[in-house]
Amino acid sequence: MIRPLLSLLISFLLTGPRPGDKEYKNPVFEPILADPTVVKADDGWFYAYGTQDDWGDGNGSRLIPIVRSKDLVHWDYVKEAFVAKPAWKEKGGIWAPDVVKVNGKYLMYYAYSTWGDVNPGVGLAIADSPTGPFMDQGKLFNSADVEVPNSIDPFYLEADGKKYVFWGSFSDKPTQGTYGVELSADGKSVPDLSRKFKVAAGDFEAVMIQKKGEYYYFFGSKESCCEFENSKYHIRVGRSKSIFGPFLDQEGKDLKERGTGTILLHGNDQYAGPGHNARWVTDDAGNDWLLYHAISKAQPRVSTGANRRVLMLDKLTWKNGWPEISNAEPSLENRPAPLFK
Repeated sequence: MIRPLLSLLISFLLTGPRPGDKEYKNPVFEPILADPTVVKADDGWFYAYGTQDDWGDGNGSRLIPIVRSKDLVHWDYVKEAFVAKPAWKEKGGIWAPDVVKVNGKYLMYYAYSTWGDVNPGVGLAIADSPTGPFMDQGKLFNSADVEVPNSIDPFYLEADGKKYVFWGSFSDKPTQGTYGVELSADGKSVPDLSRKFKVAAGDFEAVMIQKKGEYYYFFGSKESCCEFENSKYHIRVGRSKSIFGPFLDQEGKDLKERGTGTILLHGNDQYAGPGHNARWVTDDAGNDWLLYHAISKAQPRVSTGANRRVLMLDKLTWKNGWPEISNAEPSLENRPAPLFK
C-alpha cells in the first residue's frame, strides 16, 4: 500500500496539478463589479468593466472600474476607465458599460442616468488600450432623441457585416422595450434613429445577444436589481435565427410580449438578484462561461449604502439548443475552473 501512495506522490511532485484539478468558488471578485462586460485583449488578459460605484473603501465613486484576469477566476483591480466624468449630461452615473474591440480600438458604449431619470442616454468613449484612459466621444442618443423610455444598458453586436447597438430597460409606456439600431461603419454614430427595431418588451433590461450555431440567443434581466437581500433580479432567455427577431422562449412566446422568457438563472438562499450578464466566454476545452453580478444575502451592502453586487462565474451548458446553468442558480460550492492553457 505504501509503494503505490509513494508513486502517486512522486508523480504529483514531478508533474504538478493537472489543469482539470483546478477549482474556483463564487464570488470571483468583490466587493463590487456590477453590470459586467468582458473583453479579451491582445495581451492575453481578460478585462472586465462595471458600473460606476462607491465600494465603501474611502476611494469614492469609481468612474467605471477595470479588473483583469488570465483565467476568469482570479481578478485584480487595475484602475478607473475615465479620468473625468463625461460632461454631456448634467446629472447621473455612468452605468452598464459594454466594451468591444473594433478596428484596433476599444469602444465603450455606456449609459448615463440617474434613478428614475426621464431622459437617460447612451454615450461612447474610445481608448487605444483596454486600460484606457477612455476618451469620451459624447452622446449617441437619449430617450427623447430615440423616443424610447429608459434608454440605458447598451450592447454592441456585429451581424452580417453590419454593426448594431441594442439598449432598453424597464418601462410601462407605449414605446417601452429593448430596441436595436444600426450603427455607422466605424461604430461611432447612429445614421438614422428612425430605423430602430424592437426585440423585447419593457419588463427586460441588460440585453446581451450572442450567436451559437444557427441561433442568436437573447439574455435579459427582469425585476429588481438593487434592493439588497430582497432583490429579485434574474435572467431569462429567448432565441431567434435573426437579430431582428422574433426572439422566442422555449414555449414559443415572443419576447416582445411581457411576462415571457425562459428562466436561466435566479437567486437562492445565499445570493439574491443574479443578473446583468456579460457575453459568455469559451475556454480552451470548449466550455462556455457566464460572468454576472449577484448580492450576497449575508453581506448585501457596503458602508456607503450601495448594493454590494459581487462578480460571479458559472458554467453555461447547452441542452436541445438552449442554455442552462446548473440548478438555474448561482453555484455555492467549489467547481472545476475554466481551462486556459
